[in-house]
Amino acid sequence: MPNSITKADILQRARSEGFDVVRVTTAEAAPRNRESLDAYLAAGHHGQMDWMETRKDERADPNTLWRDARSAIVLGLNYGPDRDPLQILALKDRGAISAYAQGDDYHDVVKKKLKAVAGFIFEQAGAQVKVFVDTAPVMEKPLAQKAGLGWQGKHTNLVSREFGSWLFLGSIFTTLELPPDESEADHCGNCRQCLDICPTKAFPGPYRLDARRCISYLTIENKGAIPREFRVAMGNRIYGCDDCLAVCPWNKFAQSAQEMKFHPREELTAPRLAELARLDDAAFRALFRKSPVKRIGRERFLRNVLTAIGNSGDPDLAAEAVGLLGDPSPLVRGAAVGALERLLPRADFDALARKHGHAEADAMVRAEWAFTS
Repeated sequence: MPNSITKADILQRARSEGFDVVRVTTAEAAPRNRESLDAYLAAGHHGQMDWMETRKDERADPNTLWRDARSAIVLGLNYGPDRDPLQILALKDRGAISAYAQGDDYHDVVKKKLKAVAGFIFEQAGAQVKVFVDTAPVMEKPLAQKAGLGWQGKHTNLVSREFGSWLFLGSIFTTLELPPDESEADHCGNCRQCLDICPTKAFPGPYRLDARRCISYLTIENKGAIPREFRVAMGNRIYGCDDCLAVCPWNKFAQSAQEMKFHPREELTAPRLAELARLDDAAFRALFRKSPVKRIGRERFLRNVLTAIGNSGDPDLAAEAVGLLGDPSPLVRGAAVGALERLLPRADFDALARKHGHAEADAMVRAEWAFTS
C-alpha cells in the first residue's frame, strides 16, 4: 500500500533532483488565459505554429487536457549562463547560438528529472501523474506565475526574483490534492529594456510578442527563407536570440544562484561560421547530437548560417557561400545567393548569376537571383 506523502516531501525530492524552484497550484486555467490566447491567435502572431491553434482549448485550460488532475506542480531549473550571451554578437565570423541550446536538449534534461519526481509521487501516494515539458499544449508560463515561480515579463517570458529570465520550466499534473502556493505579482515596473533591445521590433507592446518578427521564431520555427526585412537585423544569430532575456535587470540575482546544473558545450558557445557552412548532413547530426538544434535539420540551420555569413562583412567567407550554390536544398541555395549579394562586388556577383541563376530550377532560388539582378 502507498504511504502518505506531504507537499514538503515532494519539494524535497524535487530539489534532490536538481530543480531550483518548485511551487504548486491548482490544475485550472490561469486568469485570462483563454482571452489572451484568442487575441494572440486572432492577430496571427503565432505565424506558422499551427499547433497552437489546433489545440488551443487544451492550452487555454489545463483541466481540459486532463480532467482528473487536481494539482499542478511547476518546477524550474536555472540555466543562467556564466558569461554575457550578447558578447558574441560582436564576433562577426562566429555564430551565436541561444544559451539554452548550447548544451543537451533541455526537454530531455528536464523530463528525466520530472519523471523521477513523478515516480516518487506515484510510489508514495498512489496518485496518478503526468509530466509536461514545453512540447505538450500546456501554457507553462501563466501556470508558473499562478504557482508563484515568477511573472510573465514584458518580453512574455517568465521572470523570477531569484533567477531572472533564466529558468527552464516543467510541470507535473497529478490527481493528488496539494495546498497551492500564492501567485506572483508583476515586478517589471516602468522598465522596458527587453522591448527596446529587440533587433526586429517583435513586440507590438508590453506583454505582446509577434512571433513572425522574432529571431527565435525566424531561425527555428520558420520553414522558409528568412524574410528580407529581417536578414540584416539577424546579425550572426544562427539559432534563437537571447537579447530580450539577457538585458533583464532581474538577471543579477541569477548570477549568484546555485552551481550550474546545465552545462554548455564549448564547441557550441562560439562556433566559426566557415566551419558550420561546411557541414554535411552526417556532420551536422554528429555536432548537434543531443542538442535541440538538431531538430531544425541541416537545411534550416545552414540557411541561418548563410544569413550570418552575409552579415559578416567578410569577403573571405564568400567562398563558403559559393560552395553552397550547388547544394541539393533550394533553401540553402537561396540563402547562399542572399549572402553573396551582400559580400561580393557587383561584377563578381553578376558573373555568378550568369553561371548559376539561369540554370536554377527552383522558383524561390530564381527569385533570389532575380531580386539582385
